[in-house]
Amino acid sequence: MNGEFLQAIEQICKEKGIEKETLLEAIEAALVSAYKKNFGTAQNVRVNMDRDTGAIKVFALKNVVEEVDDEFMEISLQDAMKISPKYTLDDMVEIEVTPKNFGRIAAQNAKQVVVQRIREAERMIVYEQYLEKENEVISGIVQRIEKNNIFIGLDRTEGILPANEQMPNEAYHVNDRIKVYITEVRKTTKGPQITLSRTHPNLVKRLFEMEVPEIVNGQVIIKSIARESGSRTKIAVFSPNKDIDCVGACVGQRGIRVQQVVDELNGEKIDIIKWNDNPKEYIANSLSPAKVLDVVVDEEDKAARIVVPDNQLSLAIGKEGQNARLAAKLTGWKIDIKSQSQYESYINNKEL
Repeated sequence: MNGEFLQAIEQICKEKGIEKETLLEAIEAALVSAYKKNFGTAQNVRVNMDRDTGAIKVFALKNVVEEVDDEFMEISLQDAMKISPKYTLDDMVEIEVTPKNFGRIAAQNAKQVVVQRIREAERMIVYEQYLEKENEVISGIVQRIEKNNIFIGLDRTEGILPANEQMPNEAYHVNDRIKVYITEVRKTTKGPQITLSRTHPNLVKRLFEMEVPEIVNGQVIIKSIARESGSRTKIAVFSPNKDIDCVGACVGQRGIRVQQVVDELNGEKIDIIKWNDNPKEYIANSLSPAKVLDVVVDEEDKAARIVVPDNQLSLAIGKEGQNARLAAKLTGWKIDIKSQSQYESYINNKEL
């Protein structure tokens, strides 16, 4: 070890963001283990690296006693006072026991510690980088597919897209570039574990934020999202500025903004509806594209009966009930849809 080694350590610490003293203490601790392993001793030892020269010294630590029972751990008061008259009983004496060939062993072990700490530091940097991106959307490249899990190559690491976070009927191929939503970033001994999603409702929200400047600057607010990934999404938007058409802002000129999101989601249908603090209007809007004649609400049970024209009933309910299901999820209200003739029959029977 020499001054050049220390300079190299200092340079590495600056580049990798590692505390120099922490690294040197780790090297010293590793050298204690290396000394005991290579020289087969049970001694209590301390290794010191000179912070200016890089010189390595090994010291055996012995307790001052009247009578020695364990020569590896103890030293008599008489022998201790030969080293220095200041020692008294129960003091700890340090005796240098640096082996002649310890420099080679020290250099080898120091290198291993430095490499290990660099890896740890780099893993921590990557972990912190992606922890800040949790709940955000990033682009990645499909690297491999293993047991239905998709591994996505990201900047300096990779993330996993589990089977339950993949969009139904969406095919993934190696080298495909896709946008994914980061749901969780966990610290592990092998580096950050990044869980990704293509099904999360907030993926749609973040994609709209990328396309619609009015959302980013707060002129348009996304109030609620209901999604059945790969099939259909309903998104409720609102603007505190009455002069701004919140739905039009999200759709974009000639539908270009919403089309960008639809394309990224491989054709998933998106209904953009206007949020309203009046439950009747909000619920009516949520059933778009169906036209609604009337909404009867039960505030206590948070339930609503919706009346639609006879020719709009199947459209309001949707295929396999999807439109009604998404509207209920979007608004948070229980929804019962009836055609006009069904509702009139219901009223007449009730009156009878």
